[in-house]
Amino acid sequence: MGSAVEIALLGEVSARVGGRTIELGPARQRCVLAALAVDVNRVVPVTQLIERVWGDEPPPRARATLQSYLSRLRQAFADTGVELASRSTGYVLVADESAVDLMRFRKLRGEAGDRALALWHGEPLTGIGGDWADQTRDSLTQERHAAELDLIDARLRLGQGPELLATISALATSRPLDERVAAQHLQALAQAGRISEALEQFLVIRARLVDELGIEPGEELKRLHGELLLSDQPVEVPRQLPSAPAQFVGRQEDLAQLDDAVRTEVAAIVGAGGMGKTWLALHWAHRNLHRFPDGQLFVDLRGFSPDETPMEPDVAIRGFLHALGLDAARVPADPRARAALFRSLTARKRVLVVVDNAADASQVVPLLPGGDTCRVLVTSRNRLPGLVSRPVGLDVLADTDASTLLATRIGRTRLSAEPLAAARLIDLCGGLPLALSIVGARVLTEPDLSLAAIARQLEELGLGALDADPAVSLPVVLSWSYRALTDEQKTMFALLGIAPGEDIDAHAAASLAGTCAEDAKAALRALEQASLVSISPGFRARMHDLVRTYAAGRRAGSEEALRRLVDHHVHTAHANDRLIDPLRPLIDLDDPAPNTLITPAGDMAGALAWFDAERGTRRAVQQTAAQHGWNDRVVLLARVSHAYHQRRGHLDDELAMWQAAINAADDPQDRVVAHRIMGSSLGQVQRYDEAQHHLDTSLALAEQAGEALPLACAHGTLTWLWVSRSEHHRAYEHAKAALPHYQQTGNQMLIALAHNNIGYCAAEVGDTDEGREHATKALELLHELGDRQGEATAVDTLGRIAHQTGDHAEAIALHERALELYQVENDDYTTANVLIGLGHPHLALEQRDQAVEVWRRALEMLERQGRDEEADRVRKLLAAVHAD
Repeated sequence: MGSAVEIALLGEVSARVGGRTIELGPARQRCVLAALAVDVNRVVPVTQLIERVWGDEPPPRARATLQSYLSRLRQAFADTGVELASRSTGYVLVADESAVDLMRFRKLRGEAGDRALALWHGEPLTGIGGDWADQTRDSLTQERHAAELDLIDARLRLGQGPELLATISALATSRPLDERVAAQHLQALAQAGRISEALEQFLVIRARLVDELGIEPGEELKRLHGELLLSDQPVEVPRQLPSAPAQFVGRQEDLAQLDDAVRTEVAAIVGAGGMGKTWLALHWAHRNLHRFPDGQLFVDLRGFSPDETPMEPDVAIRGFLHALGLDAARVPADPRARAALFRSLTARKRVLVVVDNAADASQVVPLLPGGDTCRVLVTSRNRLPGLVSRPVGLDVLADTDASTLLATRIGRTRLSAEPLAAARLIDLCGGLPLALSIVGARVLTEPDLSLAAIARQLEELGLGALDADPAVSLPVVLSWSYRALTDEQKTMFALLGIAPGEDIDAHAAASLAGTCAEDAKAALRALEQASLVSISPGFRARMHDLVRTYAAGRRAGSEEALRRLVDHHVHTAHANDRLIDPLRPLIDLDDPAPNTLITPAGDMAGALAWFDAERGTRRAVQQTAAQHGWNDRVVLLARVSHAYHQRRGHLDDELAMWQAAINAADDPQDRVVAHRIMGSSLGQVQRYDEAQHHLDTSLALAEQAGEALPLACAHGTLTWLWVSRSEHHRAYEHAKAALPHYQQTGNQMLIALAHNNIGYCAAEVGDTDEGREHATKALELLHELGDRQGEATAVDTLGRIAHQTGDHAEAIALHERALELYQVENDDYTTANVLIGLGHPHLALEQRDQAVEVWRRALEMLERQGRDEEADRVRKLLAAVHAD
């Protein structure tokens, strides 16, 4: 019996013995092997085997040629324990089933889906053709898709919907009629707290099924829809942890120390870069998920990033507040108040907070949750004095653990074949996990090179025992690994070192390198196989900061590459922005840089998923544009992100990006827009004085330019601000000033909304006749345009006016019509406002029970949305009714 045999079908058809590649001959000969391997240990009749290899019309000498192929394959597998045996009715491949990757995949699929999918290396049966190969390839691809969906189901059962959302959204876009994928999409949205979007997606998939297939959704989708409709108050359970490490070994003493350390509120893992601190933290966290039923928060503070400043604690806190389901309007403007709110929200919860790559204790202290039921796990290269007294100090791996880690990469057979050389490699790597992973990955690419020869190569480059000093050792190891890359892979590696943001998707990487998406994916997969990058779900590549520092030193042609990357974000965001808000005025864009890849989503759900996935990168891309003086791109990135930020409530991102736009804006019109939206966003977080300054600046600049649309928008936004401050006379003046400018633009939707603004403000200052006239005009225009949400706004205004003029029954009818329209649009925020208005005419008609009912419904929605001040006003209304 020879060394272990591996027959690969889940990618290129190939075979290896003890890590050595077997020469399988021409394509048809490899097809013979594949045709027998798919039925390993089962007889394949001769006629069936010939049909698999040559199809329906085999050549005259097919049997003789088949015997020749089998003879050569027997020689290739001689002394390996694999037999291509002849039987009375056909032929059989006799081997341990685990030798065929397809059989291992099928066995693992039900036990460990992630390990099963890791066996795939591209399109199955690559390198062979014919009808049978094509049909089998399609069938195996379906098996892979089913396994991917099984794994998603398993992760959804663990509550990992938020982490999976980008991946599932992309699947839903590519498979629009797949009810199983649609059900997973609904579950992921619901677990992320986005109930209204989940309900909207159900309506989308139902319409597709009815229109294209003539069928209603199946029972599973209907059941999920029913559960969503009953979700009056979805519980936000954040699950932000990255995936668990796939190949964790050793560290048993460190894990035991960590178990002890976490009994107190804060535990820390400290050690040099490349020691595996994050690796250990995530392994421990996933092993202890059951202890934290209220969720897990994760943040990378980038304390040691070579090209980014460490994250401010306040930015991390705002991210935590959003993850905990806090509505943007409820996030306090003052940083100290935000930190206090975070402590309050977590005071009685059992939440795990993992803080990765902290620079020092001062960066961590503001992130500590309240109470004593939460736990915090910090990783850092510093010992964090003042935060913890006894951190878990991470040292190099023991020799036995280092050997196990190397064996997981190169196979136990190859490791044990050269024990002395293997020990030398482990000694050279000094027990450093990152170095061991990179060396192990490179060994796999050199199957014909002995471990002793590989060790000599490292020594010739000047690598002695590493002494666990990554600053000295890793450049040598990386240099050795870098030399084995192709030119295309070297280019991608170097450019990733300077790419802005924490990670990058394949399409952005393609733009960075000026290549196509498939070539970019191939390069990224090769870099992953070399342990130079890690690829997360959604195919997003990330580099360890030590590797990134080395890669950045190899950059070439970076100016053109970064321009392509920035243009990829600008143009893709612009296309996706149109899907999120198609009625916004068009933005004129010039052509992107040559070889820039633009990848718009297929629908609004896909567009939102893209923006979600790129949220951590977008501001870094904008900063890169600013550093290179591409000021128009700085402004454009803020503009094309605006609708997304508003829809998601990411006002911290909105404010930061528009401040950058104000700093960069050269064009007068850009300054008008930047100050206007900055003022509007500041108003949303109740920073009214600052908002007023920016809006007054925007109006003054618009008056200097004298163009209609900027003037109209400036007056329109000031209308909204003064209404927010209950200064209705001042709001009324701006509403009237805006209308003629809107009329000059010819945009009927904007004209209609301007009429409604005048109607609302006129009624608030007592001129109900003018209010009714303008609101009616707005309703007529919006109905003609088919804008149901705008129509609801006008109907609600008319309801308010009817109540003010004593026609309470008409007011009730109008408010109820507005409610119907808003609920169709899943607009819970405005629905709460309408419910408040509906209670007043009920009370005026002495319909006390009805008034109490609608105000209680409004109160539940306001509390769920975190709108405390408005909720207090409704509580007072209810108290007044009960007092009477």
